[in-house]
Amino acid sequence: MEIQETIVNKVAQSGLMTVDLAHFAPQQEIVIYDIKDNLFHGLILKEKDFREFIKNNDWSTYTEKHVGIICSTDAIVPTWAYMLLSTKLSPIAASVHFGDADSVRGNLFRDIIANLDYTQYVDQRVVVKGCGDIAIPTEAFVTFTGKLTKIAKSVMYGEPCSTVPVFKRKS
Repeated sequence: MEIQETIVNKVAQSGLMTVDLAHFAPQQEIVIYDIKDNLFHGLILKEKDFREFIKNNDWSTYTEKHVGIICSTDAIVPTWAYMLLSTKLSPIAASVHFGDADSVRGNLFRDIIANLDYTQYVDQRVVVKGCGDIAIPTEAFVTFTGKLTKIAKSVMYGEPCSTVPVFKRKS
């Protein structure tokens, strides 16, 4: 007599909704413009020279990219200089930010997560996937969790087979 065992996928039957924040990652390249290259002797920004550079530079290399503007030296750069760069980059870039690549990535995730449709998570048991192929800013996990705690039944971190409880709505 042959005994047949039925394999039951308890994770699939658990009713857990798994969310991988990597699916919300920005697709366009992130590039950095370092204003240090425009400084006279690495210290001073000359307005006339800078305006001439802004006017004549080929900005097309930034087309459809997320651009972070920084100054990697200790020079004091006036705010209007960053604003001038933004006037040239904003019409062609996917987005323009003040900060390094990590800062830009954090800003992009925050914007994407803020604009998600959360209706699918109402009264759900949600597992936010922890490990993946791309680095997700901690800010994204914090922001996403904050949104979920207002609507979800529970929030967990990790994988459906091994989760860390983060939030459970009181009955």
